[in-house]
Amino acid sequence: MGIGDFVDDLAARAEALGQGLTGGFGTRTIRLGVTGLSRAGKTVFITQLVANLLERGRMPGLRAAAEGRILAAFLQPQPDDTVPRFDFESHLAALTGPDPHWPEGTRAVSELRLSLRIAPSGLLAGLGGERRVNLDIVDYPGEWLLDLGLMEKDFAQWSGEVLTRIAARAEAAGYLDALRTIDPAAPFEETQAKALAGHYASYLRAAKAAGYSDCGPGRFLLPGELEGSPVLTFAPLPRPDRVVRGSTWHEMARRFEAYKAKVVRPFFRDHFARIDRQVVLVDVLGAIHVGPRAVEDLRGAMEAVLSAFRPGRPGWLSALLGGRRVERILFAATKADHLHHAQHARMTRFLAGLLRSARDRADFAGAETAAMAIAALRATVEESHARGGEVVDCVRGRLLDGGREAALFPGELPESPAAMLAEAHGGAESWLDADYAVMAFAPARLSLRAGEGPPHIRLDRAAEFLFGDLL
Repeated sequence: MGIGDFVDDLAARAEALGQGLTGGFGTRTIRLGVTGLSRAGKTVFITQLVANLLERGRMPGLRAAAEGRILAAFLQPQPDDTVPRFDFESHLAALTGPDPHWPEGTRAVSELRLSLRIAPSGLLAGLGGERRVNLDIVDYPGEWLLDLGLMEKDFAQWSGEVLTRIAARAEAAGYLDALRTIDPAAPFEETQAKALAGHYASYLRAAKAAGYSDCGPGRFLLPGELEGSPVLTFAPLPRPDRVVRGSTWHEMARRFEAYKAKVVRPFFRDHFARIDRQVVLVDVLGAIHVGPRAVEDLRGAMEAVLSAFRPGRPGWLSALLGGRRVERILFAATKADHLHHAQHARMTRFLAGLLRSARDRADFAGAETAAMAIAALRATVEESHARGGEVVDCVRGRLLDGGREAALFPGELPESPAAMLAEAHGGAESWLDADYAVMAFAPARLSLRAGEGPPHIRLDRAAEFLFGDLL
């Protein structure tokens, strides 16, 4: 680490310590990080969380709201001058307007501050007046979170893992064909490198569309101002017998290290190091629908995320945080409204099972974790229908494609996730016992009563876990 990096790290640590204490006399600031893997619903989650904190009639699971101790909630100016404001108003209008539709997803970091006036409780009720809690919500793409896993790998290790993982994927055929024309030991050519990086980015977009989770490096999908730069002009290569300076392998490895140093590290220094609580949204049903390989890929992606919190060795992230830890991490399986409530417990167990191996290898001293099935915006209602001589529990909603109403029985998740996870880990091509369907529902048209936010499933319980203890 250079002297500049060292000074930046010290500044980040000092700021992180100050942020957690106060934002003024009697004020506490909580920084909540919100991220999620592909199509998990980050924008909807943040919009609905804020809407239901502003109008708390549907938040009985948030204790401070149920007890009436949240006296007021109001939006404040965005606190970080260099970070875009999360466009809450436009997103809420999209979800609750006369023609409701899903808003555009996350493409960069954004932030929103919601201030809460809180009445004291318990023994403190007679000792002081109300206080203020600032909830700073930081939204960032899940693809960037997966870059955590790159930091402790070199180019050879990363290349080997990627090429092994994509060898059997149809979406990678174009990239693998292009790779066969490359000699990693030959002198580096910029035109050839740009073409290969373009093929790799095309593969990542196709893999994401197909439901795979481990689609990194994250900035290849969301390059922003870095598009076309050398730091995004590399791709995985088979290692040559001999590495020569000036070769394609040597230059690609250099750019891989530059990506870690100039893109990944600054992001986590500037944003992740200041987060107190974190929610990771996971589209479990989407992965199950795609099949066992997508579930196994999702398991590996979650393991990469959790590895960043693993102590026991002086990793780059623990050094950056200066001993601070994210205090609570919620893993939330979204789109619970696509299943009848009778299956929600199974959905939660599936997510917990997906995280089991990674959590078993991690020591979460100082960090509390939980798994939960939620729907930030409920888009369906529940129904029961007779089918084949038996009654099945369905959900009904407005289809995204065409807008007509339809009832769905997506299949029944098993009581125990062990068999499905074993099939996925064993490389099965399809599920042995059942098919699982997923329909894309549009937001329902709403008629909200005064004091009530939009309908949801367990958003109040998610809020209670994430920051209820600080209200």
